[in-house]
Amino acid sequence: MNAGEAIALGIIQGLTEFLPISSSGHLELAKTLFGTSIEAEESLFLVLTLHMATALSTVVVFRTEISDLLKGLIALKQNESTRFSLKILLSTLPAVLVGLFLQTEIESLFSQNLLLIGILLLVTALLLFIADKAKNTDQSVSTPQALILGLVQAVAILPGLSRSGSTIATAVLLGIDREKAARFSFLMVLPLIFGSMAKKIMDTENTIEATNGLPLVLGFMAAFFTGILACKWMIALVKKSQLKYFSIYCFIIGGIAIAYEFF
Repeated sequence: MNAGEAIALGIIQGLTEFLPISSSGHLELAKTLFGTSIEAEESLFLVLTLHMATALSTVVVFRTEISDLLKGLIALKQNESTRFSLKILLSTLPAVLVGLFLQTEIESLFSQNLLLIGILLLVTALLLFIADKAKNTDQSVSTPQALILGLVQAVAILPGLSRSGSTIATAVLLGIDREKAARFSFLMVLPLIFGSMAKKIMDTENTIEATNGLPLVLGFMAAFFTGILACKWMIALVKKSQLKYFSIYCFIIGGIAIAYEFF
């Protein structure tokens, strides 16, 4: 993987992490188009590195909210910040369990399987289309709903199934306010990404040595700056109920991926 490919992958990650069109699926599609050959384990490390960049983008955009949540936890008092923080932590549990017990199976999926990616992009398209029609979205996230969103997030580890798209769509269908749904979706992934990256670094020291450092840094920076822009844009789009356009996009790209695999 050269520097140009890494920057392109970083830009793709930065945009698609927050837009509901599957960042992991687009990264796998891009690697296929570039002809980039990366071992499954190294590919997952690259995906995690780029996800780390967009996680930091989330921290920048939501720095005030995150600061309030941390203050609430440190205070050890039952208040709205503490309850919200606990909901965020609860939502990460399903994905943590999947990562701990199904790591090998997950890595095998990050091998440019275009048929799987195409099918799951179609699933993403359907979810977004249905959610765009939802009415009566004025609730806050409850504890049971946080767990449901965590289960959806765990399934959305699959490349092609948009994590932000599926969690936001599910939240909207549960009656949660659209802006609150987007904010919860973006915040709930932070513990997961930071934890996954720390575990990957500890478990696979050789992966870092085998990965070309400069392209990785350039990809990280590209993902970070484009992520900040995309995060702010996505919140505005969700508030205006414009998920259907992403549904159409996912349907088209999913169809192309399936056709590419067969033809």
